[in-house]
Amino acid sequence: MHDPIQSKQSKAIALLSVLSLTGQAAAAAESKPNVVYIMCDDMGYGDLGCYGQKYISTPNIDSLASNGILFTQAYAGSPVSAPSRASLMTGQHSGHGHVRGNREYWPQSDTIMYGANADYSVVGQEPYDPGHIILTEYMKRHGYSTGMFGKWAGGYEGSVSTPDKRGVDEFFGYICQFQAHLYYPNFLNRYSKLQGDTAVVRVVLEDNIDHPMFGDEYRNRTQYSGDMIHRAALEWIDRQDSSTPFFGLLTYTLPHAELAQPADSITESYKKQFFEDKTWGGQEGSRYNPVEHTHAQFAAMITRLDAYVGEIVAKLKEKGLYDNTILVFTSDNGPHEEGGADPEFFGRDGKLRGLKRQCHEGGIRIPYIVSWPGVAKPGQVSDHQLAFYDVMPTMAELIGDSSFPEAYVNRSIPGDGFDGISFAPTLKGHTDMQRKHDFLYWEFHETDQIGLRTGDWKLVVKSGKPYLYNLSTDIHEDNDVAGDNPEIVRTMIGIIHREHRDNPLFPVTLPRL
Repeated sequence: MHDPIQSKQSKAIALLSVLSLTGQAAAAAESKPNVVYIMCDDMGYGDLGCYGQKYISTPNIDSLASNGILFTQAYAGSPVSAPSRASLMTGQHSGHGHVRGNREYWPQSDTIMYGANADYSVVGQEPYDPGHIILTEYMKRHGYSTGMFGKWAGGYEGSVSTPDKRGVDEFFGYICQFQAHLYYPNFLNRYSKLQGDTAVVRVVLEDNIDHPMFGDEYRNRTQYSGDMIHRAALEWIDRQDSSTPFFGLLTYTLPHAELAQPADSITESYKKQFFEDKTWGGQEGSRYNPVEHTHAQFAAMITRLDAYVGEIVAKLKEKGLYDNTILVFTSDNGPHEEGGADPEFFGRDGKLRGLKRQCHEGGIRIPYIVSWPGVAKPGQVSDHQLAFYDVMPTMAELIGDSSFPEAYVNRSIPGDGFDGISFAPTLKGHTDMQRKHDFLYWEFHETDQIGLRTGDWKLVVKSGKPYLYNLSTDIHEDNDVAGDNPEIVRTMIGIIHREHRDNPLFPVTLPRL
């Protein structure tokens, strides 16, 4: 006989089971946070309002800082782009990683490089070692949907290391960072499974190539790469949902020179603000066009980037993904003075010595902001010392991968490994459990410099000669105290000799033991 009470109980139990399974599925999806990692280009430590910038408006990035953690002692992987990005991607410092400089591959003829109908037969940088896992591959291996938008700089077109071969589901931007010096280029690159690509392809910008790359006609180009790359990133985020965690690496090229962008309200407002502005007339052999209103152009580039960040946050909220997304904002290295840029005017180096290409603090200490709603307590300022090569172990801890790093070391590569320390405890508020670095390390062959930080001691080696600074009392690195501290110098030089592995492509002069 049918028992209505028992029937109702059975249905209730069945419903609870379904709800339980649904809840378990949702919990499983949310157990791995989404990550949107925004890395801009050549932004100095002091370029943002939250780091003390007085002239440039950055309300959206400042809001990220007020809603999360602002790091005061965060470091890029290198004082220039390609090796800095390589450090992020490989989890290795620049004494161990394969890519340690901006080694370029391109036709040497200016006619080939810059002509409106140019045949760019090979463009790009030295490839990442295909035997060593990189960040996008790692995240893909752990179930993440992966997208990258902006600069690749991890291998030239057709090489063993392009986004389609390194764990990236969708890419749009510049394969070649040299091409990325121009905001109105002849072409961009794309790899999209959604559009049926089987490899990286070129997207020719027809409206741009109708006008010469240099001279007054250049201003008639209309396809602005910054907006195009940003729109592609937003469209990719719009296709994500809570069923699959996603990792977005947004490597925007702003505010790198050239100082060129749309003449819209952002740019015009700064022209009014800096009515006594500078003009840069260009120079022989420069890759940049002359520019007027250099201060206005530079400030507008950062505010434009800030608007992009605001739109990313808005899109995540619209999709209901914001609460389970870690948002990171940083820069690939310190500020530049190319193409008319004037870091001295803006006080952009945050009172740090040095610019891009230098291992002084100004070349490598960068803004670093992390927002993680519900986890990272808002309004924090952290002095934890971190470097780009810490990101991969941090991701490993956040997704619960206890096999890192041992399971990912390539035994066929002599000395292969990882140099980072997870800063997940700091993100979660467990600062008492946070391990600290014994040292941080950089080397850069173009200027023949090596940098090493141990605690508050900073050693900068220039062409083999060591200079020692105490950052606790001399943040600007003005006073070389090497002569007064021979034992400290000797110990730090010993670390350099231990950490450096020779790389014939990127030689540096080691200090004498």
